[in-house]
Amino acid sequence: MSEGISFIADRTVIGTSSALRTVLTQAPDPATPPEDQTDPLVLVPDSGDTGQPPARGGRATVELVHRPDADDAFPVEWTRLAEHRYLVVADWPAAHRFFAPLPGGVQDPMLVAETMRQTAMMLAHAEYGVPTDHHFVMWDMEYALASTGFGLSDASGRVDVVVECSEVQMRARSLAGMRVRLTFHRGGRLLATSTGSLSCTSERAYRRLRGDKLDTAGDPVPLLDGVPPGRVGRRDPRDVVLAPSEEGPGWRLRLDTAHPTLFARANDHVPGMVLLEAARQAAVALSPGGRFVPASLAIAFHRYAELDEPCLVRARRETSSEGDVSIHVEGVQGHEAVFTAVLGDTPQVAR
Repeated sequence: MSEGISFIADRTVIGTSSALRTVLTQAPDPATPPEDQTDPLVLVPDSGDTGQPPARGGRATVELVHRPDADDAFPVEWTRLAEHRYLVVADWPAAHRFFAPLPGGVQDPMLVAETMRQTAMMLAHAEYGVPTDHHFVMWDMEYALASTGFGLSDASGRVDVVVECSEVQMRARSLAGMRVRLTFHRGGRLLATSTGSLSCTSERAYRRLRGDKLDTAGDPVPLLDGVPPGRVGRRDPRDVVLAPSEEGPGWRLRLDTAHPTLFARANDHVPGMVLLEAARQAAVALSPGGRFVPASLAIAFHRYAELDEPCLVRARRETSSEGDVSIHVEGVQGHEAVFTAVLGDTPQVAR
């Protein structure tokens, strides 16, 4: 993530090749001290004993969640409930410059994805020994709203998030990777669920993998003319991430590296949240009257999305025999898939 699940612009790397995944999850980290380089990658049992007390927690900081602006940071504090199980308190805004309410006073479901991203990094640092200069790779994620009631009165303010970490892999004394499952509650009512998998790598290993791309982080990127904001469910033209395509059906990915939320820091690749937003905007653009609430989303990141190469976003709309609508979206760069996503408009608890 250079400076960023990033999923959004921070130290999270999103979109990597299968070869890179092998390097990050299996190969020794060149930044590991020599005496630890032969330590195997250890899979920690979900119920294992690490010798740490069962009750522990702390306050979230912008450093732990990798958001330089406190207005973009949603986890507030966490408490360990049991080994690999935590309670996180999040604060969801009723208004935000980017995660803004949808028409009809509906809370933005993308807050589920962003809260999961921030929570996973926070726990990795605070509970699993990941140094703050390490990078995170998020391979996949999904979320689903649990009911149709996702209005601001139901889904803003304090949200309790139960986090279960599984497939925990440790290299020496630091997390190498894990899978997380989150359940979001407010007032005892289930709001949503989400899952995702991530791995971690050191600054030195990341520099070896990204090479010269790191030297171009922060370089200006041509800003394309975006499609009309109303067509993709946005009000502010600065929030539009799709531009008209001259290469057939679909859109060009539009990158505004001055955007305060999507590009909060200089990046050497396209932040993952830009790709999530591209999928959402493509789904809205394909929906009659632009009426589409992303009640569920599943996305896989296949490789880095580079800043200096055109990225084509394609989408198709499908309707099941029961009338459920799903939008299938893919991002293609250099004839290779960067990401694939499926979005649905019917709330259902994710498996």
